[in-house]
Amino acid sequence: MAGKTLEDLFHETLKDIYYAERQIVKALPKMARGAQSDKLKQAFEKHKEETQGQIERLQQIFELLGKRARGKTCPAIDGILEEGEEILEEFKGSPALDAGLLAAAQAVEHYEISRYGTLRSWAKQLGMDEAVTLIEATLQEESKTDELLTGLAESTVNSAAQKAA
Repeated sequence: MAGKTLEDLFHETLKDIYYAERQIVKALPKMARGAQSDKLKQAFEKHKEETQGQIERLQQIFELLGKRARGKTCPAIDGILEEGEEILEEFKGSPALDAGLLAAAQAVEHYEISRYGTLRSWAKQLGMDEAVTLIEATLQEESKTDELLTGLAESTVNSAAQKAA
């Protein structure tokens, strides 16, 4: 395995996040349907649209590498999304449901931010300027979504969950 390079690692991580984004885009409609708050529903729906654009950017990066866009199973995102499913089931009808869904969504965002931050650093190191630009656009969207979710949690969702208890 000594022949593996940073470019190989970049490609493997790119496959990981590609798989993750495709799983996330499937999960977001379920989360939107489950959310009780209209603002949270809208946040999930907006992020689904953004995620579709992020998938397209990832496909562009695969093209830059001369590789076919394909994912690699990511147990980390599968586990995070499974936790979101459990919250949907266990807290259905509960005043705490939205707080749980929001927390699950932020776990997803933090995973994505971590992956894209790493990919950006490696792309810079590898002199992949176009990839850096594409990754930075996605990283900005992910950070804005995280800020939006934090704002929702702190302004309404968490207090609504507590008041109803």
